[in-house]
Amino acid sequence: MSEKTKVIFGNPMTDKIYRKAVQSKKKYMKKFGDDSNSNYPVTTEKNAHIGDSLGVMDVLLGEADSSAQTSTSFDVEKGIIVGNIRMGFGHYRISMAIASAAKSMGYVPYWMDLNSYRHTTCTKVISAQNDLYSLGSRISGKSRLFNKLVWEPMNYEGFRKLSYNASDQKNAELMAPVYRNVPKDIPVVATHVWPAQAAIHAGMKYVVNAIPDNWPMALHLSEGSLHTVQTHFAYQGYRILNGMQGKDVLEPMPDKSLLYTGHYIDHELVHNIESDCELRMRRKKEGKPMRFLLTIGGAGAQKEIFAAIIKYLIPAIRDGKAALYVNVGDYKNVWEELIKEIPELEKVSTEHFNNWRETEKFAKEALTGTGAGDVKGVHAFWHENIFEAVYCTNLLMRSCDVLVTKPSELAFYPVPKLFIKRVGGHERWGAIHSAEIGDGTLECSDIPHTLQMIKLFIKEDNLLKDMCENIVKNKAAGIYDGAYKVVELAMARKTR
Repeated sequence: MSEKTKVIFGNPMTDKIYRKAVQSKKKYMKKFGDDSNSNYPVTTEKNAHIGDSLGVMDVLLGEADSSAQTSTSFDVEKGIIVGNIRMGFGHYRISMAIASAAKSMGYVPYWMDLNSYRHTTCTKVISAQNDLYSLGSRISGKSRLFNKLVWEPMNYEGFRKLSYNASDQKNAELMAPVYRNVPKDIPVVATHVWPAQAAIHAGMKYVVNAIPDNWPMALHLSEGSLHTVQTHFAYQGYRILNGMQGKDVLEPMPDKSLLYTGHYIDHELVHNIESDCELRMRRKKEGKPMRFLLTIGGAGAQKEIFAAIIKYLIPAIRDGKAALYVNVGDYKNVWEELIKEIPELEKVSTEHFNNWRETEKFAKEALTGTGAGDVKGVHAFWHENIFEAVYCTNLLMRSCDVLVTKPSELAFYPVPKLFIKRVGGHERWGAIHSAEIGDGTLECSDIPHTLQMIKLFIKEDNLLKDMCENIVKNKAAGIYDGAYKVVELAMARKTR
């Protein structure tokens, strides 16, 4: 296992930073143990939820077994590992985009969630940090003071520093054992930095680190892997490690360690951009209810903003001027709290709860114009399973007119978007990028500005028309081809 903490892309870390990183690892070892010598048998099986639609095979780890050997259940010729964690919904969604692209290109995507192996030190370390991040997200949505003094600075500058990456690299050494019996020559695409770092420490030969955000942060560095970014802004920032050690001018990332690919988007969404945008404009021209999709992320933050939007939209929904999809993911309590807060919501709502076939049927009919094709009222979606909870938004996205979301991973998706207030300073740059390429609004920093934008979407034609036209132009320019390119790069590394 090579040392990745003392020097990062040619930039030496101080002894103090190194000692702090070592102490961080020791803290987790003391709390969760050290399974570096454990031998976990590996098996694969078809994912029960997105196996058919995205071709996904799950990578499963058994209990430690000294006689375990490298698994032969992988397709070593066509296989590609999608390494991820559940931390909110974003990294899962990007993983689904990579899997979708891989399937469309004839490859077999293997889903390896490092936050799902509950008996391993790897998962215990990730879960502890995930719990802290989710808590911070929820508090930041309720406390302006916490957001200003703690959450924004941490997400904007704290995660930006090379010193943070140094500690992460040391902690990731505890995650490497989960890869021990995975064939080392299967390419890995990681949609969070920890699966990339762990893969490098474990000796995986061909690792691509698909960076999710538009704000360059050392948090996302995994030296030894090929880093890909979705925007040219991010490319320049990462290339010179901009601001990652105060005002110091740092040694840059090697040219071959970083590539711009474009946005990581599912094949189904990219392939159907023109027809989906045409249907949006046709509905607008014909005076059909404008369809808004509200998606509440895994942290469950910003519920008060969504409540204000729903209250504002209910009169328009009753008048047939608007319709609403609400996906609360796997957080049923969020819907129950909305019902309590907005008593009239239940009267105009249809619940599509924990029935994936019904959700798929609704999404298809809403798109094709059959059955539920003329969507009216409010349609609420909740699924207990995480795959269904996340992918529900992707299904509904095609038939919605406007996606209402914070500017996180969804900022890059090819659908007209209304951005509500961010959670964490790094997200602001997703909204800025989207507004600049014309497929989303500016970030609405408060509820009055959010409602103003909704009013414009309903009453005017130009806002929707402009975004739809820009989305089609962006597709022609290859802006949404990132997932395909990431898969190409991963497989090309193997054949070089």
